[in-house]
Amino acid sequence: MAALTPTQMAWRGRIETALGLAAPALDLLLAAGDRLARLLEPDDAWDPPVRPPRHRLERE
Repeated sequence: MAALTPTQMAWRGRIETALGLAAPALDLLLAAGDRLARLLEPDDAWDPPVRPPRHRLERE
């Protein structure tokens, strides 16, 4: 990987700072969405579909 230029390093720092500041708000948003989903449909019985078993080809 090539070395970053000073401009790229500055942008990287800005983006990492913005993500660090936004992380708690995003965590709260996810927690609220999870709570809301559980309240609206508490008995969610959806299970992922089961794959059929793989059969090996038997040689005679």
